[in-house]
Amino acid sequence: MSDELKKEISLLPETQNSKLKTKVVLVLEYDGTNYCGFQFQTNGPTVQDEVEKALSKLTGENIRIVASSRTDTGVHARGQVISFWTGSNLNIGTFVKGLNYYLPQDIAVQASYKVYDKFSVQRDAVSREYRYLIFNGPNRSPLKRGSTYHVRDELDIEEMNKASQLLVGEHDMASFVTEIKRSAVKSTLRKIYAACTKRKGNLVIFFITGRSFLPHQVRNTVGTLIRVGLGKVSVQDFKAIMEEKKPGLAGPTVPAQGLYLMKVSYPRPLGDYYEDL
Repeated sequence: MSDELKKEISLLPETQNSKLKTKVVLVLEYDGTNYCGFQFQTNGPTVQDEVEKALSKLTGENIRIVASSRTDTGVHARGQVISFWTGSNLNIGTFVKGLNYYLPQDIAVQASYKVYDKFSVQRDAVSREYRYLIFNGPNRSPLKRGSTYHVRDELDIEEMNKASQLLVGEHDMASFVTEIKRSAVKSTLRKIYAACTKRKGNLVIFFITGRSFLPHQVRNTVGTLIRVGLGKVSVQDFKAIMEEKKPGLAGPTVPAQGLYLMKVSYPRPLGDYYEDL
């Protein structure tokens, strides 16, 4: 740890009894391979647990964080957004340097911001962008094993993209969840702003952006699109699956390692949600 960072952290004892609290937002990147998802659990390591432990070491406080999206076991993120309250007077930039010192190598803070008290990383989000990476080639790649899903037979990208376009708009996406727990899901209507499938060399990439997503919706969508790409399901069949609105109809659910939370967007840049306290 640098002398500059140690100096800032040494100020902490003077601030622990302060009643003033600052709301801080962080943008996280992480490899989800070794974690049982983002949200804290008692039966395995999670991203939330690692971040909260690092915050405790940095600030001396017991801090609970809130995430914009709860990624599942094995899912990665390039632009996860979280928030928390702190009584620390650390410089906002120190949260990046300090937390990255304490965090494991597969989690990193990419940016930090002070925000208004009423700003919510969940409610104020206007869209979430996900990508799914498919390694499409006859031979498996050990180097891509933890970051893509391998499909040996050649995929028809044109047909997959036609099916992807059907997702755009507001639709009842019940067919793309394995089951519906009414206590957790009030509505299966979801608005999709953009969706497409592209090929880049031996990578097939599915892009989707929406207001929010149902549990396993993206992974079940990709599973169905792969069937389209292999000629097992037609574009019209894909449309019929959507219109059936029957849980468990789409799929199969593709593995988590190919899924990435790329970006969470807000009406304004995160740096604009700030006022002096």
